[in-house]
Amino acid sequence: MAALLLPAEEWTDASPVTTFGLFGAGAGAGWVFDAVCDRVAAGAVVRMGAPLGGPVADQVEIIGRITEARPPSPARGHAGQGGRIEIVHDQPWRGRIKLRFDADRGGTRVRLFAELDEAGLEWLMRRRGLPAGHGAAPNPNARLGLLNSKSGLGSMFGAATDHMAMLAVEEINAEGGVRGRPVELVVGDDASDPAVGVAEARRLVRAGCRTILVATTSATYFAVSRALAGTEVLLIQPHMNEGGGTGPLRVQLGEHHEDQLAAAVRPLMRAAGGKRWFLAGNDYCWPRSTHAAARRILPRSGARVVGERYAALGTRDFTQVIDAVTASGADIVLSTFVGADAAAFERQCHAMGLRERCVTLAPAMDESTLEHVGADAAPGLYAVSGYVEQLASPGNAVLLHRYREAYGRWAPPLSTLSESVFEAAHIWWSAARRVGADEPRLIAEAMRPGSFQLPRGTVMLDDSGRVTQDLFVTEATGTGLRPVSL
Repeated sequence: MAALLLPAEEWTDASPVTTFGLFGAGAGAGWVFDAVCDRVAAGAVVRMGAPLGGPVADQVEIIGRITEARPPSPARGHAGQGGRIEIVHDQPWRGRIKLRFDADRGGTRVRLFAELDEAGLEWLMRRRGLPAGHGAAPNPNARLGLLNSKSGLGSMFGAATDHMAMLAVEEINAEGGVRGRPVELVVGDDASDPAVGVAEARRLVRAGCRTILVATTSATYFAVSRALAGTEVLLIQPHMNEGGGTGPLRVQLGEHHEDQLAAAVRPLMRAAGGKRWFLAGNDYCWPRSTHAAARRILPRSGARVVGERYAALGTRDFTQVIDAVTASGADIVLSTFVGADAAAFERQCHAMGLRERCVTLAPAMDESTLEHVGADAAPGLYAVSGYVEQLASPGNAVLLHRYREAYGRWAPPLSTLSESVFEAAHIWWSAARRVGADEPRLIAEAMRPGSFQLPRGTVMLDDSGRVTQDLFVTEATGTGLRPVSL
């Protein structure tokens, strides 16, 4: 049940029919809260900026899916018979948005009504700098922290990450929790910003979390690791990473970039029919480390790097990067853009005709981001990971059934970036159950070496925490990532 209803509105001098038809035109277009979607129909994914109101101008990006679209009547559009769109969303909280398009003063009044539940209200209060959520008071539960990107650049896969963590905790508690104590999930939002991530991680520690799953960019993970150095807090990085952040209380799961490249380089060159690579990505630690690994690995397969470019996080115009790729004559782009930047880059590559000249390998591409790339821009895009939603395994079939049963048909797709959090929580719990206590140092020791049977298959950690798992080269189909043999 909604705890609060947030209203917002915009006025335009266009008719309701015209305004409705331009819904989803794109960020910065000035239409209907800068909504972005490829089609206005049930099932289509959409991003939009909802004004939060209040004394400080603020806006939150909502990521959801259209469940109803009813256009206004052309004959009666200016007579008050407007249209409506309803959106269910999971980011940055779970709720529903209702949009109304009504004739007003010769134009259109667009009204937005957003449901805000208790979790959403807590998120909003923290965003405004107000105390909210779990305090430091003693409690009978074992608290497990999740630092996630519920807003900002990484928010495209944040909703499924939340869902998978909650699903894992439900399963853990159904099996007795930790020594009979229920496990309570406490979630923080790094807003895709390392500084915010540090503040949120400290809040989770004050709330009693002795282990934190850091499902964010590596930039946030390393910032949090430094900030919590000297504390008895276990940090687990669930998804793909470049390594280098290990220690007695630091565990990095997920795919390693060198393993991803080693698995994908030769298949991608066969798919492209060429060996010239261009490296392009966001300007932070994971892309730079991945590019460095590519410069070591590519020559071993006879490949040649013909160019490299970086763009700041949050870039939306990649013209200079794409022009450089075109001028280089590259056959393959190694794209290390992430989240919203990755979606924007691939869409612009398609719009500028680059996909007709070369293919793209995007190691961090996941199903949630792919939905925002869109079906038109998807062909020629490849990824490599240890899990995809279309993975044909009994364990994955069971997981997908439970996920849809819990969160419904409109929940975002699963991907390696979200499913890995489910697995990390179970690995943590397996170790905690083995040592019989919520003791971070003992749990970390019990996790490695270890072999774990998970929905993606067998995952093994050696004494140093290095992960071994099967990796799959996948092709974007417009509806998902499909494992392929190239």
